[in-house]
Amino acid sequence: MVDTTRRGFIVGCSAAIAAMAGSRLTYAAFGDPDGSREVLVVVFLRGGADLLSLVAPIAGPDRSLYEAARPELRLPTSGDGALLPLDAQFGLHAAAAPLHTLFQSGKVAIVHGCGMNVDTRSHFDAQEFMELGTPGTRSVSTGWLTRLLGSAPAPASAALMPSLAVGNSQPTSLLGDRRTVSMDSPGDFNISTGPWMWRDAQRLALHRLYTRGDTAVHRAGIQAMNAMDLVEAFAGDDVPAANGAVYPDSDFGRHMRLIAQMIKLDVGLRAVAVDLGGWDTHENEAYGAGGYFADLAGNLSQATAALYQDLDGSATDAASKRLTVVVMSEFGRRVRENAARGTDHGHGFPIVVVGGSVIGGLHGVWPGLAPDQLYDGADVAVTTDYRRVLADIVVRRFANPHLSQVFPGYTGYTPLGIVAGTDLITL
Repeated sequence: MVDTTRRGFIVGCSAAIAAMAGSRLTYAAFGDPDGSREVLVVVFLRGGADLLSLVAPIAGPDRSLYEAARPELRLPTSGDGALLPLDAQFGLHAAAAPLHTLFQSGKVAIVHGCGMNVDTRSHFDAQEFMELGTPGTRSVSTGWLTRLLGSAPAPASAALMPSLAVGNSQPTSLLGDRRTVSMDSPGDFNISTGPWMWRDAQRLALHRLYTRGDTAVHRAGIQAMNAMDLVEAFAGDDVPAANGAVYPDSDFGRHMRLIAQMIKLDVGLRAVAVDLGGWDTHENEAYGAGGYFADLAGNLSQATAALYQDLDGSATDAASKRLTVVVMSEFGRRVRENAARGTDHGHGFPIVVVGGSVIGGLHGVWPGLAPDQLYDGADVAVTTDYRRVLADIVVRRFANPHLSQVFPGYTGYTPLGIVAGTDLITL
């Protein structure tokens, strides 16, 4: 825990932080000039997630096809580990019970058959294409989230922290955004230029140095110093979650808790990128409803539901109402399990969207599991361009009609209807 004397020093370092001390943090201090406070959190499941094991058929002809293709991995429809019904045809993995609760409350949308119409099974290529927002081409120098923020009607140019990359590096989706703050944990977000007892003096000296000019370097330095001061003063492991939210004891759980803290600080945060790895399940993926995949699904579900609960509440301005979480991967897995009780690289997959403005339910077109319905005779087919899912959020939640800038080369957008908002004439 950071003691009050230490926090008092940190607060004193920044005039902006000092002005906020002892009062409620609001977006008026460090947020967007127009008060726009919509937040998009993109959770990327690295490794190509077998999301046919997250959302699986429970009835109809596709159930028998699913069972025949996955004699070891198939999820039961009754008894221990039974799929949790989403409708008469599909169910959710039992380990994802917290997401199922939110689904029943209308706060989760699941879009069938998402992906790219690009023939690649390469992790590197698929991830880069998706995060650039330009499937099949690398001709752009910025990520799609960077272009979302840059093309917004009221760019968050005055915000302290318009974008956040959770982890130790900036992902491709935020490529080219020089205002992105990268952070793995509040405690690690600090100066590391020598023994800890020197850092207070170093920080004060840097504050003075950066306030003596108005170049891009000076402005970036002040942004970084103010961000460090704010995080150390008002965030950390000693700051409890709200509304009874309990995060899993995992790196991803800690990352989602960090995201909640940054959103609560109202520092103009608009876009967050966070990864959850480990989904390249070529062997020993599961034993029915148990095993490795169940652990992954439970971690994802518990942490995402905790983030929503932490930001939820009875207040009319509860942060959950302006939160949209998108869970996606670079591709799905093959329908048929392999000999090692795993699955190999595939194609289509469901995208999961969580938030206070989500129009809950199952969306998109289910492609089917019959042999003539599979992509390349082996994979779930793509029936919904993943950019259409993201475009719904760009237009309806961020009031940004500039889809040709956010997703160069993408045409033919029509609303999918997964989030509430106003449909605009897109440009």
